Order: sequence, then C-alpha cells, then structure tokens
Amino acid sequence: MASGSDHDEHVILICKNPDPITTEVGKEEILVSTTDILSWDLPEILSFHTVKVQAHRSRLIEQSSYFRGLLSGSFSESCLGSTIVEWNVQAFMYILKHLYGCPLDITWDSFLSLYEVNVFYIYAFIIPLQFTPTTVVGSEKNCHVVGGALYFGVDALLLKCKTWFSEVSSSKGSHSKQMQMEDLILIWKFGLQHASDFILELCTGYLARNFMWALHSSIFGKIPYNMLVSSIEHPDLTVDSEMHLSDALFCWLESNMENLEFLSKTEDDCHRILKQIRVGLWPLWFAAGKRNSSHFRQLAEESLDSIFKQLNIPPMGSRNILGYDDLQHLRIRLTEYSKKVNLSDCPQITFAILLLSVVPLSYPMDLSLRKIIEQLFNNFELPIRDKCAFPQRLLQTLSFEAVQEVDISKCQRLHIEGAIEFFCKSFPSLRKLSAAYLLNIRTTNFLKLVQKCPQVCEIDLTVDVTPLIPALVSIVSSSPAVTSLISVDAISFYESGPLLSNITKLTLEGRTDVYDSDLQYISKLCVSLQHLNLKGCISVTDNGISDLIRKCMKLNSIMVCDTSFGINSIQALSSATECASFASLHSRDMHLSSIAANLQTLHMGGCLGVSELSLLKLMSQMQVLKGLCLRGTNLVDQALYNFPGSSLEMLDVSNTKISGAALAHVIHGNPSLKCLKARGCRNLFQEGSCIEKRERIFSCSHEELYTKLGKMCRLEVVEFGWGFSSFSLKALEPALMSLRTINVGLGGMLGEDAMRKLPTICPMLETIIFHFQVISDTILMNIAASLRNLQVLALCYCFGDISISSFKFSMQNLRKLRLERVTPWMTNDDLAILTWNCRNLVELSLLGCSLLNSDSQQIISRGWPGLVSIHLEDCGEITANGVSSLLDCKALEDLLLRHNMPLLRKLSLDICDASEGDFDIPDYADRYFLSSLKIARCKYQRCAFNLPVPSRGACTRSVHVETLVFVWNGRDLIRAVVKERL
Repeated sequence: MASGSDHDEHVILICKNPDPITTEVGKEEILVSTTDILSWDLPEILSFHTVKVQAHRSRLIEQSSYFRGLLSGSFSESCLGSTIVEWNVQAFMYILKHLYGCPLDITWDSFLSLYEVNVFYIYAFIIPLQFTPTTVVGSEKNCHVVGGALYFGVDALLLKCKTWFSEVSSSKGSHSKQMQMEDLILIWKFGLQHASDFILELCTGYLARNFMWALHSSIFGKIPYNMLVSSIEHPDLTVDSEMHLSDALFCWLESNMENLEFLSKTEDDCHRILKQIRVGLWPLWFAAGKRNSSHFRQLAEESLDSIFKQLNIPPMGSRNILGYDDLQHLRIRLTEYSKKVNLSDCPQITFAILLLSVVPLSYPMDLSLRKIIEQLFNNFELPIRDKCAFPQRLLQTLSFEAVQEVDISKCQRLHIEGAIEFFCKSFPSLRKLSAAYLLNIRTTNFLKLVQKCPQVCEIDLTVDVTPLIPALVSIVSSSPAVTSLISVDAISFYESGPLLSNITKLTLEGRTDVYDSDLQYISKLCVSLQHLNLKGCISVTDNGISDLIRKCMKLNSIMVCDTSFGINSIQALSSATECASFASLHSRDMHLSSIAANLQTLHMGGCLGVSELSLLKLMSQMQVLKGLCLRGTNLVDQALYNFPGSSLEMLDVSNTKISGAALAHVIHGNPSLKCLKARGCRNLFQEGSCIEKRERIFSCSHEELYTKLGKMCRLEVVEFGWGFSSFSLKALEPALMSLRTINVGLGGMLGEDAMRKLPTICPMLETIIFHFQVISDTILMNIAASLRNLQVLALCYCFGDISISSFKFSMQNLRKLRLERVTPWMTNDDLAILTWNCRNLVELSLLGCSLLNSDSQQIISRGWPGLVSIHLEDCGEITANGVSSLLDCKALEDLLLRHNMPLLRKLSLDICDASEGDFDIPDYADRYFLSSLKIARCKYQRCAFNLPVPSRGACTRSVHVETLVFVWNGRDLIRAVVKERL
C-alpha cells in the first residue's frame, strides 16, 4: 500500500495474464510505470504472468468514467493504492497507451478486443440498475464479465474504433490482405450478439463489396446464414459474373444443408438465397451442367428456359418478352466497386442487356422508359446503328469508372460496334478487353476500339487454333483473299491522321484472317506494343513478322508457334535496334542492344523454317528470358550451351534432338525453373552398343539431369517421355511437392511402385496425362481417392488390368476425361457409373469403346448435360441411329465423331458457316448410304454445298444423296432432288 503523496498521485494496476501458454517460465511478475510508457517493450512485458502498472491516479480519473467513480467515489478502492484488473492484458496495455496520449495503431487483430470492452461499458451505464456497487467491485466472479467493461469505459477510444472500422470497411480499396475471413465472421457475430447495427451493416457491406475475395476463402461455407443473405441482398454486392455468385451460393448451401434445422426452414432459407440469383445471365455450359444436380436442377431448367428465350426473341408486340416483370434478372451486376465484368460463354448477351444494366434502377419501373427498353429487345428490323443510338439519346446511363477489365468471349450475339460505343461511355477506365472466339471483329471495330477507348492496353482476339495443321512449306507472300482483320480501310484511316494507341498486349492467336498488311498496320498503330501472340496465324509470312519486329522496338514477349517465323524474323530479333549507332558498337554491344537481349518470352514451337545456325545465334543473345518454347524445332545441343540466361521459368524442348547433358546445363543455370517439357526427345539419353555400356551411360545421364532438377527447382509442370522412369521420379521428389501437371509420354515408364507413390509425392496434382503406361485398378483408385484437386485425367494407349472399379470413387472436381484405347470393356452400364462418379465433366473423349451403342448417347447427355467438348472415336454403334441425343448437351462447342457412322443415312448441319462449301463426307466405300442432307440457318451468302467428284484413281464411293435442303430464316430456299451416283 502506498502512503503520503504517493497514495494521492499513483495507483498500482495489477493485471494477471489468464493464458499460461503466452507467458514464459520463470517470469512471474514485472513492474512498469506509465512515466516511461513511450519506451515500453510490449512483447517483453506480455511474457510475464503478472504485470503491475504504476499509473497516475488523476490521469485515470480524467480519462475514464469508471476510474473516476472507482478512485474518487465512495468505493473502498478509492483509498487503496492498488486494484486488480482481470482482462486481456494486451488489450488493456493498448488502452493505457491511449489514455496517456500515445499513437494507437488499430488493426484487425486488435479492433475487437478494444471495441468490445468499451461496448460493455456502454451497456453497463445504459442500464445502471443492473450493476450495483457490490456487483462491480465486491465480486471477483463478475469482475471479468462486467467489472472489465467498467475499467475500460473510454468514450474517445470507442469513437476512434468506430471511425477506424468505418473507414477500412467502407474503403473502395481491397483490404483482403489485412482482413481474415475468420475476423470478419467473429466481428459480425459480436455485432449480432450485442445488437450493434453499426457493426452488422459495416460487416455485410464489406462482405458484399469484397465477395470475390470471400468466395475463395477456405471457410466460406462457415459464413452465418443471416450474414450471407444480408450481403447478397446488399446494393453493393460486387462479383465478376453471375456464375461466380451462383457457384459460391451452391457450395454454401451444399455444405450447410445438414445444419439447417427443419425441412420447412431449409426450403425457406434455400428459396431466399436462390431467388437472388439472376439465372438469365448464366453461361450456357454452366446452366446445362447444373441439370444433373439434385438440389439445383429446377433452377438450371429455369436458366436454360431464360437463355433460350433470349436466343429466340418472340415477335414484336408480345408482352413480358423474357418472363420477368421487372427485368431485374437481366441486369448485369455493376457497382461503383466493380473492376472486372466477365460475360464469357453467354451467347444470350446482347447490346440491349448491356444498356439495361447501366440505366438507373428506376427506369425499368417507368412505363414509357420500359417500352423503350422492350423495343430494343424486340425490334430486329431497326438498323443496328439506329438501334444502338436511339436508346442512348433517350435514356440516361450510368458510368462505372472502376471497371478495368471486360470479357465478352463467345458472346456471339453481341454486336461489336454497339459494344464498343457502350464501353467507351460506361467504362471510361477500361484497360483490358477479351473478345476471344468472335469472328465478327473486323477493321472498323478494331479502329473504333483503339480510338474511343484510349486507355485500353490489352486486347485478346483469340480464335480456335486446334484444327490448324502447321504449314510444312514456307509462305512467300501474304495477300488476303477475303476480308482481313485490318484491311485497306485501315490504311486509309491511318493516312487521314496518325492514330497511336496505348496497346501493350495484343493476342491474335489462331486468326487465319491476319495477313502481312495487318502486321504493317499494327506496327504503325501500336508503337508501345510489348506482347504479341500470333500463334497459329498461318497467313502471315516470315517477312511480315520480321518487319513488325523491326518497328516495334519495345517487344519483350513474342508467341509465334506454328507460323512461318524463320530466318528473317530471327535476324530482326538479333540485330541492334535503330536507336543504336552501328558504327560505334562492337559485336557484343550490338547483341546487348538487340530486341532478343530484352525478350522475356519467346514461343516458336513448330516453326520449321528456323535453321540450326540462326537458332544458335539467337540463343546466345537472350539473357533475361523467362519463357522459351522450342518444340519441334531444329534445336541442337550447342544452342542450349550458348544460352546465357539465368531467369528461365518455363522451357519446352519437346520433340527436339537435344541431349540430357545439354538440358542439364540449362537447368543448372536456371534455378527458378517451374515448367519443363521434354516429351519426344529421343536423344535425351544416349544408348551404347551393348547393354552394360548402355545402362552405365543411361544411369549417369539420369543422375546428372534429374538430381539437379530435384535439388535446384520447384516444379509445377513436367512433361517427359524417353528415359523417364521410377528412378527419375525418386530423384525429382524434392522438386515435386508443388507439382500441378504431369505428362508422361512414349518412352517413359514409371512402374507400379512409382505410380502408387505419385499422390504422396505430388499431393497438389490437378492434371495427369499418361501415354503408354502400365496402369492398374489399384493405382487409379489411389489417385481418385487421394488427389481431391484433380481436374484433368487422360489415359491414352495405356496397358494393364483396368476395370470399372477404377472409377467407382467420386471425382467431383474432375472437368476433363480422356480414355483412349484403355477401356475396350466399357458398356452402357459402365458409362452410367462413370457419369455418376464424375458428375462435373465439361470435356469427354472416348476412343475404342467398341461395346457402346446408340443408347450411350442418352447416358452421356443426361449424365453430363454441360459438356462443351465430345470426342467419340471407334465407339461401336454409338451413332447407328443418328446423333440427336448428343444435341441435348446444349452448350456443346466441339463434336468429333470418327468411324462411328457406318449406317448414317441423314445428316443435318444447323447454323453452319462453311464459307467455301467444304463439307468432308466420310468415305466408307460401299457401306456408306447418305441419302438426306439438311443445312439449316446458314449464312446464305457464304454457304454452299458441293459434293466432291472423286478424281481418277480415287477409291469409289457409293453416296446416294436423294434430298438436299437449304433452310434460311425458317423458309426452304432450295429444295432439290439429287439422284446422281458419284
């Protein structure tokens, strides 16, 4: 007990740490003073079991209502020199620092403990009759629950906590790195427990604005029901797409179905959640895939119905055109916090839906304005320019300045010209546009996008590249026979006035309508171009590519796989830039000033026009390269030995003649390697003339290569073939803990023991592709049971004793399945089992399943209604009665039927686009009896059908085409009877 002036000036606050885990052995007690509070070492202080704080009595009384009553009132503590505080010691230390004017940095970790004690204080004084002096002071039992609140009742701190939480939870910036999902749920529960509307509103608002961050949390399923509902009903709910929201809600419902107490309550709760989903905006494949869901099938049917209503708009004048009274379910979710808008795979998206999404919410409620919107949906007779312009003159639209990225890939019905007008007005900060798989983008579209959206720096115009066969001959000249991406109009447009864009990344992958003239225009327009993807652009020449390289001096990423990229292009990469003075540069300095010296990515796989000498010269200059693809080129060992780079993360040398020693040399100098592809390298390990010599050299090469890989790298993707074995996998083991993709091809042999250990060695695997491996039921069952993240499984021409037992384990995350010549025993019943255990497939490839018949189609379409790709080859009589059942897969994009149609009599091509009439009729000699061909909803001005007449010497085909029908807009334009035997 203090005496004299000390008693009047100071008081000792005794704090005991209730958690022995946080204290250190031997540290029982420490005494500190508030006079040196600025120099407190909190971690050291908190390591003691008991902390005694000498504080100024007057300061406590001045700053705290509780201490004012305790130390200057009629309580016995007012005349004592010490008092006990039983609360979280760390929180109490922060409060003391605040009382003494120290800067207080509130964080997500400290907020609740600081706010909580002050809220308790408020409740204590709101209802004072519940707290008598004996309850507050005399009872140690109630001291922690109630007395603590009275100790820490500091209004200024409470206001600061409120202000901090309001600012960080309402900020437009993302705080996901600071915030943990557990903290958000805990704070919301605290607000619910204490009826704090302030906390509840801020928590649900934060969750709504950061919903994309939340749905990736591992504990998303633990969000309380009321909190989830409040967030999805919040006006600031921000998601990239309706699919992301729906998928998250489905996962939450499935994980919480058992926790909902009563059936009636379950139905009500599900209905309240599900009715918030705008099913009319789902991607088609997503809607079709949910048809096999036991819980959400009805919703999927509703979505498909809405999508097809939008794809087939009723005649003008019909009421309630899409089945929605308020059109709310056709509005894309846009808020002031939206940064990305993903509409990919939604064929129902039109300009009308875009416009509806940016008008104020009151508009669809107004009768006159609603008629304008409905007219826009219905009136297809109006010219497209007027159709896009007249509503914008009459309707006030909103602008969303935060949107930086838009994906309209596969939105076939979206008029590009109108969309660009929309983007420049509604998304003024747009920087990235993905418009993949759209064939209607032409010159004027490209120019308007560049002109009206000046901040756009990334454009993706990818189309399918897989059907392309790499050219085996060089293209000498390149002139468009049809309209190119950028035609003569573009050049005249440019000549009328220079138009420079900010485009730094341009992807034209697979576009056969890109020619040298287009590259010339791009080089003039895109002066800041850094990344260019021309993969599969078979219409451009080596000269065209080299000219572009010489003009785009900022290029650091070039992807030209399967093009005519050759010696001239390599010369352009290797030459010094124009800004360098050739007379003043030595050869070494010229290399340093070349474009090759600054390249970070070079993909030139399949470019057969590259000579060994030119490749040798190029490789010696690339010093900062991160990604290199040389698949199928004339790569030799010396080129790899000359490679000076040390930053490689991706290397593809598949189907080349390199040796293991040369590959080991590159690996040794590039410890950051994450992706290594070396399939088809027959010379990777040399073979001697005798077995003993061969085994000695073989073992040494393996040790050199795989040991270096295992010790130096952390791989995510590996592809090997010749020489890859169980020894290789064992040597690589330290590098494979983060492996996500493994592809073992011809010449590799893992063995049963290595296969069995694979899930343990590589627990993160998402893709497994095996060619010519020995597989058993035990191995596959282990893979299915252990690798829960597996999304792709391909077994091609593998051997072993495989049965349907291998697929009796549930693989709900599996998205792609290829079974090629490994399941000849598969029957319809086996296929049904497969559909049940792999319910979420989007791609299916079956080869050599000879026991399947026409009933298999219905099993496939019902079991996997969301399939996007189906490949069926040599699968018995699966198409003996046509392929109508497969068309129940409404989202189907890729259909391959080979050697499955020996009895095909009728063929219907719906919505075809054969610009050159190139229909290839399968040749089954005398067994083929095609008698009826129907071509419906074709592009009339471009579609033609010419039955090819066999050339002299060709095998005779018995093709009897008796009826040929062309249908356009529901009318038979041509009805011909052909009875000519070819």
